[in-house]
Amino acid sequence: MSKADKLFVDMCENILDHGFSSEGQVVRAKWADGMPAHTIKCFGIVNRYDLQEEFPALTLRPTAIKTAVDEILWIWQKKSNNIQELNSRIWDQWADESGSIGKAYGYQMGVTYKFPHGEMDQVDNVLWQLKHAPYSRRIMTNMYKFDDLTEMGLEPCAYSMTFNVTGNRLNAVLNQRSQDILTANNWNVVQYSVLLCMFAQVSGLEPGELVHVIADAHIYDRHVPLVREMIKRPQYPAPKFTLNPEVKNFYDFTVADIKVEDYEKNPQITDIPVAI
Repeated sequence: MSKADKLFVDMCENILDHGFSSEGQVVRAKWADGMPAHTIKCFGIVNRYDLQEEFPALTLRPTAIKTAVDEILWIWQKKSNNIQELNSRIWDQWADESGSIGKAYGYQMGVTYKFPHGEMDQVDNVLWQLKHAPYSRRIMTNMYKFDDLTEMGLEPCAYSMTFNVTGNRLNAVLNQRSQDILTANNWNVVQYSVLLCMFAQVSGLEPGELVHVIADAHIYDRHVPLVREMIKRPQYPAPKFTLNPEVKNFYDFTVADIKVEDYEKNPQITDIPVAI
């Protein structure tokens, strides 16, 4: 059975059984009908995924793996902040009339900085270090730039990655300030697992562990019955995942270079309400 499923079920049960409810507090998020969107949350969740053991896609419900990867390439490869360059419509509500989400996500990855080995952006700095200084303890990115926050359509949720090479394995820590567990948890896990695999391949390394740290892991009040039903579903083996081995440059990857096989999963959960 999928280890990602077990991690997800354990995390959800912990939140539902031991989490803190925001009922009675003033909350920012609202439902479409204007009612406050309360949550049950746990602080400081840490999940570890060994990519040598399995590809961590949930089987409790489908994760749209290629759509998730399209988004991560939009941020890390295209370094775009315009939804017109994204194939899905998941960012529409945070974009302005021109399609921009402001100085957020891809914008921050494309800003150039001076490093000891030249001027480059954060993505190119990571790629350079993985090839030339793989055992550095300074291989990291951060999209949470305080002086740009007022110009962001949405402040980054998954905001930093720290890469670490151990032997010939590339590991990474994904830091996330906040996560809607039902709608976004496995989406983020899958897309950053693929990103790690891509970086490993073009750097001559093997993918290792993805450690996902979530400061505020929450389940919205209207999601509780959906989550309770979902975590009781049957669990299946994780799917097989491979990348096109011919790709040697990160900027050459496309969604078509991803291959997912034997993905047995439960039915999708539809009409999930989203708090804004």
